[in-house]
Amino acid sequence: MIHFIFLFSRQGKLRLQKWYEAKESKDKKKIVRELTSAILQRKPKMCNFIEYKDLCVVYKRYASLFFCFAVDRGDNELGVLEVIHRYVEVLDKYFGSVCELDIIFNFEKAYYILDELILGGEMQETSKKVVLSQIEQEDKFQEEEIVELALKDIGLI
Repeated sequence: MIHFIFLFSRQGKLRLQKWYEAKESKDKKKIVRELTSAILQRKPKMCNFIEYKDLCVVYKRYASLFFCFAVDRGDNELGVLEVIHRYVEVLDKYFGSVCELDIIFNFEKAYYILDELILGGEMQETSKKVVLSQIEQEDKFQEEEIVELALKDIGLI
């Protein structure tokens, strides 16, 4: 099971975080601080797995972002790397060559995509096509709602 996910930059700035278990805010901040500093200190050729307390932390760097997933020690680390890669692939398809600024300015879409892939700490959907079609449908609904609200504001509906 995935316990938490976070994305951070090479400078250690947290860009996205998702927690699948309840923790106090100060504990979350401490975990994020400890793991970001531990991962940033590691050399690029080192293994992408870290043991942290009773969890296994799997991370991968794509361009200027680190994608960090904390899972149970018994989970398959290579499977988690596949999940990370799948998330990056879907982000890449949606944004067209995703970068850190896409995550910063469209964080709600990044969360929505993550929620389409992972539900309650478990992989929900493995198909990129299904996830992308769900996101496109949600975009259409959102556009229709915006148009409808605009028409109501000017009195045409």
